[in-house]
Parts: sequence; structure tokens; C-alpha cells
Amino acid sequence: MSTNTDKKRLVVLTGAGMSAESGFKTFRDSGGLWENYNVEDVASIQGWYRNPKLMTDFYNDLRSQLEKAQPNEGHKILAELEKYFSVFIITQNVDNLHERAGSSHVLHLHGELTKARPVNDDSERKLIDIGYRPLEYGEKNSDGELLRPHIVWFGEAVPAISEAARLVRSADIFAVVGSSLVVYPAAGLIHDLRGSTKSYLIDPAEVEVPSWLNFRVIKEPASTGCAVMRDELLREFV
Repeated sequence: MSTNTDKKRLVVLTGAGMSAESGFKTFRDSGGLWENYNVEDVASIQGWYRNPKLMTDFYNDLRSQLEKAQPNEGHKILAELEKYFSVFIITQNVDNLHERAGSSHVLHLHGELTKARPVNDDSERKLIDIGYRPLEYGEKNSDGELLRPHIVWFGEAVPAISEAARLVRSADIFAVVGSSLVVYPAAGLIHDLRGSTKSYLIDPAEVEVPSWLNFRVIKEPASTGCAVMRDELLREFV
């Protein structure tokens, strides 16, 4: 078995398909709808300026759904792999299912549903952990600043993308699980891979990746696909 000092670094990019088996619906490129809403109405900065109450209510509902959702076998397998690899999760999802499954290092590209922040300040020091409670429309922090969901919407910068690219470049093993690779800049992270990096693509749907990247494609949902990957990695590296 590998020691802490010689563990291979496994970096995993996860998307909506990772959480689908947990019954938690995150946006995926499916006609531009999310929970029967147009994505531009509930997942764009323009939507916030048009109707902040709708946006607040929408994310309150999602937060309530998340409280009932449970990590699936895919989440648990990625957490289990920390016994054998240095595992870093980069997720496009706004849920906390990776953390609840036991993953230690999770980088959220698109924000976190259980947090809020001031409308005009996205700094880490201003984040408020609200758990699963509703965010009241018009609620302010102790400094009198109006709060909004801590979600990176379409039309906004992705502050964590540079750190994500650094992680991808450092990977000995890389996996994409449940991401359609159509939402940028996250989709562009595959271009930060080193040529020597062993790479997996786990998704039951057809996902386009450049042929020169030479991904091992496993056309399975997250839970069964991660199990296949785990078994292969343990045979090869442990």
C-alpha cells in the first residue's frame, strides 16, 4: 500500500451527473431548463437584477431539496479512494454531497448552496454559512449589506478557476465524472492536463473530448462508473 509521501494525486472534475443518483437536480444542458425554469431566469446575474425575489426563492427551494438528498455510491467511492491516493475534487455542483460523503478536499467552482454572501462582495471572509435554512428576501448581514446566494451565475467570473487549473496540471490521474463539458470555463480544464496523465471519462451519455487526450471512457452512471475506475486504479497503483 502507498504511504502518505508517495501517494499518486487523483484530481476529479464532477458535474451534474455526479449528483443525479442522489435525486438532487442540478442544471445540465437539457433544453436550458432547471427545475422547469429557464436557466437565464434563475442562474444568471441578469436574472438576479430582473427578479431577485424569484432567485432567492428558487435557491431556498433547492436548499430544502439538498437537505433531504444523500450522497450516492459514487460520492462514497471518491471519498474511499483517499485511503490510497491524494484526492482533490473540483466540482461544478453547488451541493455539499462530496463533503457529506467524506471527501476532504473539495473545490467548488460555482459556489455553495449552503452559503450566502453580500451582493457586491464575493470575498471568502464575507461568506456566511446558512446551512439549509431559507435566506430571507432582503436579508442583510451585520454590516448592513444585502445578502444573495453564494452561487456563481452565468455572466459572472469564476474565482476558483485558476486554482482548479493548477490542480489539473498537478494530477497524476484525472477523472471527469458526470460533466457534459459544455459549461465554460470549467469545460476548458481538460486542456490543462499533462500528456502523461492517466485520464478517465465517466458518463452514460456521449461527451465530446479531443481525441488526443486519450481518455479511458466508461459509459456508466457515476456510482457504477466510479466503481470500475476504483477497481482499475487499485489494481494498477496499490
